[in-house]
Amino acid sequence: MTTAPPATTGSVTPIAGDTPPAVELRSVTKTYPGPVVALDQVSLQVRRGQAVAIVGASGSGKSTLLHLMGTLDAPTTGEVLIDGHRTEHLADRQLAGLRSHYLGFVFQQFHLSDRLTALDNVASGLLYCGVARRQRRTLALDALDMVGISRRAGNLPYQLSGGERQRVAIARAVVHRPLLLLADEPTGALDSANGRAVLDLLLDLHRTGTTLVVITHDPNIAARLPARVQVADGHIQRVEGLQP
Repeated sequence: MTTAPPATTGSVTPIAGDTPPAVELRSVTKTYPGPVVALDQVSLQVRRGQAVAIVGASGSGKSTLLHLMGTLDAPTTGEVLIDGHRTEHLADRQLAGLRSHYLGFVFQQFHLSDRLTALDNVASGLLYCGVARRQRRTLALDALDMVGISRRAGNLPYQLSGGERQRVAIARAVVHRPLLLLADEPTGALDSANGRAVLDLLLDLHRTGTTLVVITHDPNIAARLPARVQVADGHIQRVEGLQP
């Protein structure tokens, strides 16, 4: 159903009998022109099946951390590994293949195509996975059903509520069954009722085996996840409940 992950250039072979973390950061630093040090010597592991909130104030470095975990940005120094695959030497095409195989993304803004139905928005998440068009639509309908919105499969985004649009975005993120689901302020554009429903859905996905990382500034949201990582001024200040 998915394309094979990069298995040679820029990858490592996990130790026999040992399952690598879903994502691992090794002494990662990210510096922007200025210079501005967004992250400074951060090391972190999230193992398969864990659910963690990365919490911090605006400008703390939490979104930068998520972008590095998702290979949407590269560290200035240090290493990022996805399921044991080192990413720093991968070409753009290899990184795209790795993301399509291993990673799913949910953002505060839904990033749905206005001209596509809910079904086709979700099916677009399989475009780079080598799945035939007819099968893409079947899998997309299954994903919409999984998030409880298959009845709206034929609707365009403007015909959906904010909570429904975020459910479509989540379905698109998980339609290829990623190893790791990364959610950046997924309830930030929603009212409190829809926000709770979306968080409930993400936790339901975690209970079925999805590894989940949620970026949030809200301590109430962070408290609902089994593990929490507190970020401030580009450093990890505290880790709670995250198994080594």
